[in-house]
Amino acid sequence: MVEKTVGQIVKEMAHSYGDVEAYVYPEHNIRKTYSEFDQETDELAKAFMGIGIEKGEHVAIWSENKREWLLSQYATGKMGAVLVTVNTNYQQAELTYLLEQSDATTLILGEEFKGTSYIDIINTVCPALASSEKGNLQQNKLPHLKRVIVMSDNDYPGIYTWSEFQQFARKISDQALPERLQELDVQDVINIQYTSGTTGFPKGVMLTHHNIVNNAQLIGDYMKLTTKDRVCIPVPFFHCFGCVLGTLAAVTHGSTMVLLEQFDPLKVLQAVQKEKCTALHGVPTMFIAELNHPDYHTFDTSSLRTGIMAGSPCPIEVMKKVIHDMGADEITICYGQTESSPVITQTRPDDAIEKRVATVGKPHPDVEVKIIDPVTGQEVKTGEPGELCTRGYLIMKGYYKNQEATDAAIDHEGWLHTGDIAVMDEDGYIAITGRIKDMIIRGGENIYPREIEEFLYQHPSIQDVQVVGVPDAKYGEELMAWIILKEGSSMQEEELRGYCRGKISHHKIPRYIEFTDSYPMTASGKIQKYVLREMSLEKAGVETS
Repeated sequence: MVEKTVGQIVKEMAHSYGDVEAYVYPEHNIRKTYSEFDQETDELAKAFMGIGIEKGEHVAIWSENKREWLLSQYATGKMGAVLVTVNTNYQQAELTYLLEQSDATTLILGEEFKGTSYIDIINTVCPALASSEKGNLQQNKLPHLKRVIVMSDNDYPGIYTWSEFQQFARKISDQALPERLQELDVQDVINIQYTSGTTGFPKGVMLTHHNIVNNAQLIGDYMKLTTKDRVCIPVPFFHCFGCVLGTLAAVTHGSTMVLLEQFDPLKVLQAVQKEKCTALHGVPTMFIAELNHPDYHTFDTSSLRTGIMAGSPCPIEVMKKVIHDMGADEITICYGQTESSPVITQTRPDDAIEKRVATVGKPHPDVEVKIIDPVTGQEVKTGEPGELCTRGYLIMKGYYKNQEATDAAIDHEGWLHTGDIAVMDEDGYIAITGRIKDMIIRGGENIYPREIEEFLYQHPSIQDVQVVGVPDAKYGEELMAWIILKEGSSMQEEELRGYCRGKISHHKIPRYIEFTDSYPMTASGKIQKYVLREMSLEKAGVETS
């Protein structure tokens, strides 16, 4: 286990690899070495201290992958504030809930995201902002929130500009920051990430330096990252994929971060070619968008060696294309949850190809995993499906101000119950077959959507597929497949059923088939299956009352 804080890691990399590029923003032609990155984050850490933020205070951050976001992550890591990450898709009610529940004293925000004005939203949430002195917000509903900082130099009433914020560094002596850095403990909470889970309001997952530094170290070790690697990170920072599997895995290994503010398949391909990226991260839908971009074949991706596909189940056929077409023959799959910092299992580049495309690998070192019957709590036999539980250094400290939810997620023996259905083979490799709540029971038969999705992916006309269950009076549940066809392809429902007959069991052939152009998505690129289920009820004409 690495016994270092986030700030100590940055210092170590600057000392050992000062001339190596730490990060690049190709869109803005910004390039900084690890030495410069260390200096930038030192100055920003002093600004956080100078503006009055104490160790352990909660600082919320709300924007796409801007440079200011990156620097704030590591600056707070140096001076001990807790970074509270805010989903870029959040609107008024969600932002109000997060600021209130997290006790954030400070909000750092971009001006807008995809046409949504964050400035308008924060003024609606905090009407007192317009008449408040900067840094002295008085808002009854959000009594903890004192200051708002915008990632620009445009002036807004009651809001510090970025330059104004940076000036607060002058109030802090050069000696004060090293002293603060030494005060920090690896077991201090450094990050709160909000996760909606399966029910109710989002819960704030408390993660420590120890949690995320060690997880990032192991992730990068499995990818064989070195100072020679250039990691393209188009996944959002507000999610663990961006700020742990992405930036922190790179920083712990002295690798270069090639950063995009928002995901765009064309910009990803351009960045990979221009910067000669050796690694590329993404959720499956991102890789699908890149592989199916009309200009894909005009780009040189031969520099790619590795990367991570994670965030949702990775279709086997897509993995094969990333390996063979893109050339990322050492790409790995990661599986985990925010509550586990987040990675529990990962494939290795030297695993057999069958294991690398069909499983999520084995548990990381120092991580325990067991698969249990969710009803009895007893471990199941090898090869049988059950709920995956995990234990070790990676488990969150708990949900912020929500002991009841914490106790429901982590049992008295310290096992985190993931809610995911998994199967472990005789070699210890794990396959995730779905969420417990996604399992479909048709006529007494347990059906796992992943199995049907993997089968349908093999059809040459299908680009993407998602399978959900809808209620049925006779069988309890029936299957509905939502299909995105490849550009220029066409298909009829009966043609697809004919493709299935004789290849998969009759009860696994979808009764309902819908063709669509897109899926409802989260900001981090995950498909919202619960929204698909709601849409399916309407399409199937199922009465919900």
